[in-house]
Amino acid sequence: MKKQNIYILAIESSCDDTSAAVMCNNKKLSNVVATQKIHEEFGGVVPELASRAHQQNIVPVIHQALAMANIDKKLVSAIAFTRGPGLMGSLLVGTSFAKSLALGLNVPLIEVNHMQAHILAHFISEDNYDPPAFPFLALTISGGHTQIVLVRGYFDMEILGETLDDAVGEAFDKSAKILGLPYPGGPLVDKYAQLGNPKAFKFPKPKVQGLDFSFSGLKTSILYFIQRETKENPDFIKENIEDVCASIQYTITGILMDKLKKAVKQTGIKQVAIGGGVSANSGIRKALQEAETTMGWKTYIPKFEYCTDNAAMIGIVGYLKYLEGNFTNQSITAKARYVIQ
Repeated sequence: MKKQNIYILAIESSCDDTSAAVMCNNKKLSNVVATQKIHEEFGGVVPELASRAHQQNIVPVIHQALAMANIDKKLVSAIAFTRGPGLMGSLLVGTSFAKSLALGLNVPLIEVNHMQAHILAHFISEDNYDPPAFPFLALTISGGHTQIVLVRGYFDMEILGETLDDAVGEAFDKSAKILGLPYPGGPLVDKYAQLGNPKAFKFPKPKVQGLDFSFSGLKTSILYFIQRETKENPDFIKENIEDVCASIQYTITGILMDKLKKAVKQTGIKQVAIGGGVSANSGIRKALQEAETTMGWKTYIPKFEYCTDNAAMIGIVGYLKYLEGNFTNQSITAKARYVIQ
């Protein structure tokens, strides 16, 4: 008897990207992302503008995802959506739409934790990619989060360490802002860093106990360094942008790797996976790849498509929850703060 396919329509709206995806079991049929350009002129995400843009984008994005997947909405088995964490206004748009669509199609509703989805994105079926076996360590790095998570099963996760202040994505973006680079600055720091000397300038690493992180002190030291150097030479940034970016990236990567090494030593687990928007950073990816040789780790790095916010990662969690019959009801509400359970 042929196994019946499960089609999950997934919606992601936690920040400033509106995304919809269609999954057939654990395979991605479509993954559409509408990026909001309006925030660039403000140097960061403006929550009110983000939620308005989601309202404009959500219908065409879902329509396009269904069209690309070449399936009728009547075939959809369930609707999965990001419940949190994220910007409340943005989450409300996705949550409300998902609830209405599930009601209209008379299909189950599945709520998804955004950070859990970044980790489980590794289980989207892709050619030439084998997902990690349990247990493994996950480093989730994004604009709003920095966490080391012990993953024992799909829905058995424990946060071992997290940031006490700024997230690593903020450290990149705020450093870029100090250098006068436009928003979003993180990818630009990465771009310049690839052309510079990572040991040109030395920045201090914060001394934080255990497996927790701190990036606010690093950001402040970068600010004071730039102020001091530009006072002596007004063209300092222009003349040294590549070396400064390379040195910042080298320092941040070093902070992440030091904590990961500590986590591997404490747990004895040498399988390490990364997820979240900052996992697209070339310096961090390279450091992890090198750890396979130098540390004897087995590292798992997702496709760029699954690093930034996207609905396919919401869809794979939806599929795994569907198999367990783990559905929610129409009384569900968005949660701006939503800790991995």
